Amino acid sequence: MADKPKPADEIAKPAMPARGTGAPEGNPVFRMMGLPRFRFKLPSRNWLIFLSITGSFTTALFYDKHHKKKAQQKWCNLVSHLAREPLAVNQMPRKITIFLSAPPGDGLRSAREYFQEYVKPVLVAAALDWDVVEGRREGEVRAGLAEKVRKLRRKKGEKPETESQHAEEDAEDAIDRVRQSVGVRDWNGANGDLVIGRHTWKEYIRGLHEGWLGPLNPPPEAPSPSSDNTPLDPIPTTDAQDSSQRDTTALPTETVEAPKPTPDKPKKPSGPIPPYINPSQYPTLSIAPTAPSILPPSTLLPFPHLLGFFNTPIRIYRFLTRRQLADRVGHDVAALVLGTYTRPYGATSEFSSSIDPDSPSGGPMALGSAGLEGGSIVESGKRWEQQGLLEDEEQEWHKSARKPNPAGEEGKERVWLEDMVMDERIGARMRAFELGPEEEAKAVRITNGVESDVDGEREGGDRSQGIGQRMKTLVGWGGDQDGKGKGWEQGLVGDEGE
Repeated sequence: MADKPKPADEIAKPAMPARGTGAPEGNPVFRMMGLPRFRFKLPSRNWLIFLSITGSFTTALFYDKHHKKKAQQKWCNLVSHLAREPLAVNQMPRKITIFLSAPPGDGLRSAREYFQEYVKPVLVAAALDWDVVEGRREGEVRAGLAEKVRKLRRKKGEKPETESQHAEEDAEDAIDRVRQSVGVRDWNGANGDLVIGRHTWKEYIRGLHEGWLGPLNPPPEAPSPSSDNTPLDPIPTTDAQDSSQRDTTALPTETVEAPKPTPDKPKKPSGPIPPYINPSQYPTLSIAPTAPSILPPSTLLPFPHLLGFFNTPIRIYRFLTRRQLADRVGHDVAALVLGTYTRPYGATSEFSSSIDPDSPSGGPMALGSAGLEGGSIVESGKRWEQQGLLEDEEQEWHKSARKPNPAGEEGKERVWLEDMVMDERIGARMRAFELGPEEEAKAVRITNGVESDVDGEREGGDRSQGIGQRMKTLVGWGGDQDGKGKGWEQGLVGDEGE
């Protein structure tokens, strides 16, 4: 007799592994797709060190980049209204002059990158035109500025002693003459100069002195020893030499063609134009009669440029805090672009004493009323503000800039190493751009998002609208709510044939 089937609850089921025993099988979907079983676990010690270092550096880099763009955008918004101001058709726009040169121990590329990264965005936002005076070697900026000042003096009516040297007319003079003939006017305000770096600033000061205090003609060159054409004394001959000469005259001689004279090609100058005057000659020279009472205002920008392997920690810190440099440079460039306020450079008096403080009769007690009455303390001169600007940058210059001149070039100028000498007639005429209190307060409001100078609206748009409505307005779908047409329909008034 066949066995009766067992009920379903009595059928033996396969034994299931107890919970917590054995390895989990994972997601069956991943297992059917042939993917490995992923197990989330804490990385190893080496991976934690690597991820923490790279993550921290990446976070600091993106944080600095974000705030750097924010700082530059603040100063660009502050000056952007100048780009929308109308300009007469018969008036030239404002043009500033930018002076930059290769830093000590490096090339000109680093200076150009600095200009394009920090200075150019603010100038472009204000639609400002500029002219650049570059220097690849030491002294080229000085020579370029001095020649520019001498050219301005000739244009104002000063005549050099020798007219033949500057009789030719260059392209710029021809263009200016054509503009004057058609009634085009120059900018009626101050243009301004922008100087980048302490090394360029020292050449800029030297060029101003050479241009306004020096002559229009170059100094006469010192005669070289090779140019002495005095005839030499004849060498006495002996009887043996005379007999040998008589014997050689009897032999047939071959005709030797004389070498053709080659025209002397002008040699290219190996460096900048030598200076017309030296700083020691400033007190004995008179200023040009066409010199203005106030020279074009100037602005000096910091140019931190540190080289060397052992300075790597400092260079990394500066690389991660470029937002501070961008904010400082943007502030100074915005002051130049707006040109609202200028101030004269200050000067402090320096005193010298003839009393030796180390001597027994000297010391603090000797500098009393008796010392003052005897004239032991006298004013030795003035130290101008221009002489101390960015003076700490000289400590970071490369050691190659401090090497002495090689043999044969002992008289070569060293503008970067020599002390800056200021003449009172030039220092009192110089002015510096400054940002006014109104612009400072406006920059703070732009930073806080309260005000923006872009079309008179607040930065970031109208916060009263939602994010969806602002996006529609941005792409042109939400323009009907404020009474305007869509973005592509604005300005289309009337039918197509009108």
